[in-house]
Amino acid sequence: MKLMRVGPLGQEKPALQDKDGKIRDLTGHVTDIGGSAISPEGLARIAALDPASLPEISGERIGACVAGTGKFICIGLNYSDHAAETGAQVPPEPVIFMKATSAICGPNDDVLVPRGSEKTDWEVELGVVIGKTAKYVSEADAMDYVAGYCVSHDVSERAFQTERAGQWTKGKSCDTFGPIGPWLVTKDEIADPQNLGMWLKVNGLTMQNGSSKTMVYGVAHLVSYLSQFMSLHPGDVISTGTPPGVGLGMKPQRFLKAGDVVELGIEGLGSQKQTFKADV
Repeated sequence: MKLMRVGPLGQEKPALQDKDGKIRDLTGHVTDIGGSAISPEGLARIAALDPASLPEISGERIGACVAGTGKFICIGLNYSDHAAETGAQVPPEPVIFMKATSAICGPNDDVLVPRGSEKTDWEVELGVVIGKTAKYVSEADAMDYVAGYCVSHDVSERAFQTERAGQWTKGKSCDTFGPIGPWLVTKDEIADPQNLGMWLKVNGLTMQNGSSKTMVYGVAHLVSYLSQFMSLHPGDVISTGTPPGVGLGMKPQRFLKAGDVVELGIEGLGSQKQTFKADV
């Protein structure tokens, strides 16, 4: 299934996209796309519905694909070819950092270039959405806790991230720096999350053209690994790292400015399009 949330910011309603590309209203069947609705039992109840019996929605803004995200966990340097382009070594264990949940926005919302930004950058990433509470889970069982996947744009301000004292979080958490969606695609639709084409364009020019097959630590490993340090809850999102082609790795380096348009997508998970604007 392709689950989504549509409507004005803060007033999104649950929906799904049917096989014909029509958006169908799930109001009355679930309160939102999150919590118990994305548990295995909740997803089974939605799957049992006849999409044709649901009201059609058109012309609505697409919001973030999951509600109630308590943790937005990111994995750094998790693609061998991306680590190489930035001059970094592949880490011996996953590098974990948090992105503030206040950064989350819809997949086609405007992204704000923060005040004082010098190096706003792009990163297409595979997002993993947790469907039930995971704590101390084994890698063999880890996929039982995954509800599905989404496109995640880990927008980054590199000067904030690496050139100022402290940790990466402040370069990752600016408002609108976390577009997710358009859909939460349930895991049954994705045969192998470790073999998905990923792409990103800036002003129509391809910058990233990679695959999740070069991910160092795969989805099952990450879910298991993270669950050893913290409980993962329904609606939590893991953004699993980016393939090469980011502005930081270019020679000369290239960064985003107001007026730029970024498009990105992942095979089977849909695409996003954002216009970057100054945060005044």
